[in-house]
Amino acid sequence: MKVIPDLKSRFSSLIYAPSISATEPQLDMSNHSVITLLNDWFSDLGFDCQVTKVAGTRDKRNLLAKIGSGEGGLLLAGHTDTVPFDEGRWSQDPFILTEKDNRWYGLGSCDMKGFFALILEAVKDLPLNKLQKPLYIFASADEETTMEGAKAFAAETGIRPEYAIIGEPTSLKPVYMHKGHLAQGIRITGRSGHSSDPGRGLNAIEIMHKVIGQLLKLKQHLADNYREDAFSVPYPTMNFGHIHGGDAANRICGCCDLHLDIRPLPGLALEDLELMLINYLQEINRDYPGAVDIRTLYPGSEAFAGVKDSAWTRLVESLSGQEAEVVNYATEAPYINKLGCQTLVLGPGSINQAHQPDEYMAMDQLKPTVELLKQLIHKACIQ
Repeated sequence: MKVIPDLKSRFSSLIYAPSISATEPQLDMSNHSVITLLNDWFSDLGFDCQVTKVAGTRDKRNLLAKIGSGEGGLLLAGHTDTVPFDEGRWSQDPFILTEKDNRWYGLGSCDMKGFFALILEAVKDLPLNKLQKPLYIFASADEETTMEGAKAFAAETGIRPEYAIIGEPTSLKPVYMHKGHLAQGIRITGRSGHSSDPGRGLNAIEIMHKVIGQLLKLKQHLADNYREDAFSVPYPTMNFGHIHGGDAANRICGCCDLHLDIRPLPGLALEDLELMLINYLQEINRDYPGAVDIRTLYPGSEAFAGVKDSAWTRLVESLSGQEAEVVNYATEAPYINKLGCQTLVLGPGSINQAHQPDEYMAMDQLKPTVELLKQLIHKACIQ
């Protein structure tokens, strides 16, 4: 078995390797350099590693590392990409690991390249030759945008672990349920013209006003008819995040765009939400044929519901010293869960640091994470 770099060096190397995911082609990057690092390190520890290209992405890859044999076992999963960084708002280079105030700063430090460095720290000291069940490590592509890496993995892999941990930053609190995410765009195409003669045009802003009225009715319908009290916001939410239309006060607006975000509860499928949007706007579409166009801005993510009172959840609660909870953001859990495993989201770092300038991993999270991972691997694969 080869000697791999120390923990801080691994953090540093992972952060130094850019792997930004973005819907804008000019910002989007391959995660190949991160996958190469992980492939080399896990291979050096005796894992059997497979790297696969993810179809429909810009040169993105997944990695599956396995050690041990037999049925069941444990899957530790996470994503290798980051969001773009805010130019000029970081106090230091986002791609250089910076230690300050008992924190490790860097893009991806907590969300979530650092999780892989900590997995390696845990497994390098374990008696991997004594595994009774397999240990899997899955590193995915494109979680921050399309989740195509996890979707492809769930559809194509043949592994069937009994348990799974997804290492998103939860401050080491187990998460058993979360909402989904649907981002839709609505474009109204009218007819521009001179404002002095409204009858010769079709004002897209006025039609969008009608559309927003219907969407507010749908928003209320979701709040009135879908509820899960475990969430701090116990109903599906709808947010109008972007609107733009027209170009001058004296021109009839010919085009207006609205971007909206819906966060469904478990049990409310994305396809059903899309049909609701169509139905609520059906009358406007009939009154203005061809004027209303509804489109998906980028692939959504389903909600996730694990089992709060399962033996696995109770074990993780006991080992972590934290009660399982629910969160309002989305992860790859619904796709990992399709493997048939008992799935929880749990990892070091705070979600409050994710997607923020000066993202960091608090150093007091390092040792507890390593010890918790060792215990989880021992319970699931060795004991």
